[in-house]
Amino acid sequence: MPQTKNSLFDTFQRPMQDLRISVIDRCNFRCSYCMPDAEFGKHYSFLQTKDWLTFGEITRLTKIFVSLGVSKVRLTGGEPLLRPDLHELIGQLSTIKNIDDLALTTNGSFLAGQAADLQKAGLRRLTVSLDSLDEATFKKLSGGRGSPTEVLSGITAAKQAGFRNIKINAVIQKNINEHTVLDLVDYSRSSGHILRLIEYMDVGNCNHWESTAVVKSNTLLEQINAQYPIEPLEANYYGEVAERYRFKDGQGEIGFISSVSQPFCGTCTRLRLSTDGKLYTCLFASQSIDLATPLRNGATDTELTALITTAWHKRADKYSENRYLFRSIDRQAPKVEMFQIGG
Repeated sequence: MPQTKNSLFDTFQRPMQDLRISVIDRCNFRCSYCMPDAEFGKHYSFLQTKDWLTFGEITRLTKIFVSLGVSKVRLTGGEPLLRPDLHELIGQLSTIKNIDDLALTTNGSFLAGQAADLQKAGLRRLTVSLDSLDEATFKKLSGGRGSPTEVLSGITAAKQAGFRNIKINAVIQKNINEHTVLDLVDYSRSSGHILRLIEYMDVGNCNHWESTAVVKSNTLLEQINAQYPIEPLEANYYGEVAERYRFKDGQGEIGFISSVSQPFCGTCTRLRLSTDGKLYTCLFASQSIDLATPLRNGATDTELTALITTAWHKRADKYSENRYLFRSIDRQAPKVEMFQIGG
């Protein structure tokens, strides 16, 4: 059993450790695996601003989560940098004791203009989604929005602002962007940033996922190792989802996130808070616990703590380990969309 600051465990003895907070459900991209334009075009109704948790509400809930054992907090979206004055929230969260890691995941398109403010406010770490350096492939994946040049400029600005160990996340799909993986590897090695290659997953309800579109991590590992020999590294912490490798020539690190071919449900320590204050205990969840309503109706910290504690104690999610069983039973079972709770 892992060593944790507190003893809040679920039904499989997994500790509560990581909190992902979606600060906005909107995004300026329309990536096919998350928010395809056919489903989320100009007529789609996103949450109204009044339904967003305020910065004060997010900070209050985060303090409760931290008191229960959370030590890693990540801000997500949608695209979190679309949330006005996000640096103010980061400033509030950065003062909470016992947060060991305060991070943010972004598509990088607004990063050039905000990186300095984020770093100054207390953000400690950045992950940037970048599925391809090839312009045409990038636009095919992003719904024709943005460009790799724009994202790379944001990453450069973040490095200049003082961010270190920036991670680059790439979701790899067969016959879509798998042919551009080595370009990302070359960029990672030359820039010093850490590349994470992610297997394409059936998150949400509308990305038309099929297992035949998955490029297994072992396939990518063999391809990369043939070009640049790599060797495995130990995990940084309990519950780390990426299998880490270092390049034998000393030029950096690469990781593989293999939710499909090598599920890591058994050590999952994550829970997610949506923009409108719903708590989800799995990326593939179909049900949630409403925290916003009691919070806005005057619930005490003790009462909110009880709601969260009960939800975690009852947690029995293992979707990735049982993916094909679930899909065979009901392929149309609704799941929360990724942009509502982050990846």
